[in-house]
Amino acid sequence: MKQLSRPPRPGRSRRFVILGLIGFGAAALNASVVKIELPPETASFKPAPKVEMANAQCLTCHSVDYVRTQPPMPLAFWTAEVKKMRDKYGAPIPEEQVESLANYLVENYGTGSGQGSLATQNVTAPNAQPIDAQTFATRYGCLSCHGKNVKIVGPAFHDIAMKYRNDPTAYDKISAQIHHGGSGKWGSVLMPPFPMVTDAQTKMLADWILAQADSAK
Repeated sequence: MKQLSRPPRPGRSRRFVILGLIGFGAAALNASVVKIELPPETASFKPAPKVEMANAQCLTCHSVDYVRTQPPMPLAFWTAEVKKMRDKYGAPIPEEQVESLANYLVENYGTGSGQGSLATQNVTAPNAQPIDAQTFATRYGCLSCHGKNVKIVGPAFHDIAMKYRNDPTAYDKISAQIHHGGSGKWGSVLMPPFPMVTDAQTKMLADWILAQADSAK
């Protein structure tokens, strides 16, 4: 006689499914979270007249590698790139800086066919009128990376002020950070160097930053 196959026991398949789910859940609980930590940014733009403009406006959003890996291109290309970053991607580049920024890029990373050699120009235009610290911070792009009370790319000025509030070496530390830049104190994001900022301007900025300790958080 032909032997009939035994029908599966009720609930057998269900038990296999449940056991499989339990095993999957246990494996998921034992799996460790993978944390990827990028190396700190250490590169900034080539030291040349108007470099402070490039560091302030470009490094806010991307690495200098984005620029230096481009093939040598003429002024029209760099002008279009600067405008694209402003108009399409929302980079806060003032209209009056577009031409100077494009000239810096073409002279140092392009075909060198900008408005002559920028080496003959001043690094910063002389101040015809006294300028307050906040306006100066805006000009150098400080407020693109640091909010007064809110972290943007770098720490809020209020947080910096609170950290150094009772530190007698606060001015020296802030001055060194402005002039030499660096990363690691507040994370891996690079603070570009601004060696062209004068001692008087540095003092003005440092006093203004430290005064943020008294502002509302």
